[in-house]
Amino acid sequence: MTGRPFFRRSLFGVAATAALARSVPSFAADQSVIAPIRDLVAGLLRIMKAGQSTPFDQRYATLAPIIDRAFDLGVVLQESVGLAWSNLSPDDQTMLRKDFRRYTIASYVNSFDNFTGQQFVVQPDTRAVANGQQVVMTKIIPASGDSHELDYVMRHTGSGWRAVDVLADGAVSRVAVQRSDFRRLLSTGGAAALAASLRSKSEVLAGGSGN
Repeated sequence: MTGRPFFRRSLFGVAATAALARSVPSFAADQSVIAPIRDLVAGLLRIMKAGQSTPFDQRYATLAPIIDRAFDLGVVLQESVGLAWSNLSPDDQTMLRKDFRRYTIASYVNSFDNFTGQQFVVQPDTRAVANGQQVVMTKIIPASGDSHELDYVMRHTGSGWRAVDVLADGAVSRVAVQRSDFRRLLSTGGAAALAASLRSKSEVLAGGSGN
C-alpha cells in the first residue's frame, strides 16, 4: 500500500457510518469464517511485494481468484445498487457483475501496490452482527505511523463464508459509500451509465494513478 491510507483511496471514497455496534462482544470464531480473509491477506502481501515493477495485469491475475473466494461480489453489488437491482434486465445485471468485479479487483491491486514492511494482523475472534453475519477484524500496521483497521462483514453462502462488506477503521462501509454513487448514476443514465463509470474507474486504476 502506498503512502496514503487505503481507506481514503478510491476503494472507499467518502465516509459513511456503518450500522455495527462496537459494543457487541467478540468470541472465538469458527476458523472457516476467518480462512477466506487470511487467504486474502496473504494474497495482498504477495502483490505488495511484487510491487509496481510487476505489470498491473500480472498482479491482477494473481489477486483475482483470491478476491472471488473471499467476497460474494454479487451480493456486494446488489446491496450497493439497492432496490433498483430487481428492476434491471438480466443482461444489464450480467454486464454490471462483470464490470463491478473488474473494478473491485483493480481497486485492491491499485491500493496494495508497494511493500515497505507493513504487517497484517487477523484477529482470532469475530463479532456477531445481524442476520447471522460475523465480522472478521484485521489491522494493517505500517513500519512507521498509525495502523488502520479493515473489518470484513462475513455471510454464510452456499460456497461457505464470504465477505459482503468492508469497514475501514471499523466504521466506513464500502457498500454504503458505493450505494450513494451507484444510485445517482442509475437515476441519471441507467445501467449503461453505471457500467461506463465502473469501466472508466478500472482503466484509471490500472493506469496506476490511484485516484
